[in-house]
Amino acid sequence: MTVTDASPAVSAAELYFQIQQFYAHQMQLLDDGRAEDWALTFTEDGVFAANAHPEPAAGRTVISAAARKATDEYAANGVQRRHWLGMVSVEQRGEDEVFARCYALVIETPRGGQAALRVSTRCDDRLVRQDGRWLVKHRQVTRDDLS
Repeated sequence: MTVTDASPAVSAAELYFQIQQFYAHQMQLLDDGRAEDWALTFTEDGVFAANAHPEPAAGRTVISAAARKATDEYAANGVQRRHWLGMVSVEQRGEDEVFARCYALVIETPRGGQAALRVSTRCDDRLVRQDGRWLVKHRQVTRDDLS
């Protein structure tokens, strides 16, 4: 675990736990097809950038629409996606801001088929706490096969 400059109000372990819980909740929303709820885990002006996409998705409305489109396409093709996050590191950057980095594996299972690892990525997030909950301000996803 790497947590630096923890606020005296929250221990390093508590902060790390909060970020782990945030990621678990966020990814389960997406994997359950709840694209709009997943988009609500971004700030209103949040950014989702990925080296697999030509342009970043900027703003919660755009992020929500892109997630809904992708979620619907996978469902129509009978594919269940699961995001497995690990190797999370957290650096506190202020009382209500952290930089978090993790590795994310995307596993796809076609209906009636075998699960397969689709992509391996690194996720760099700037997370901010608003109204007592963590939100993504900026996410950069880097696919290993494209970097």
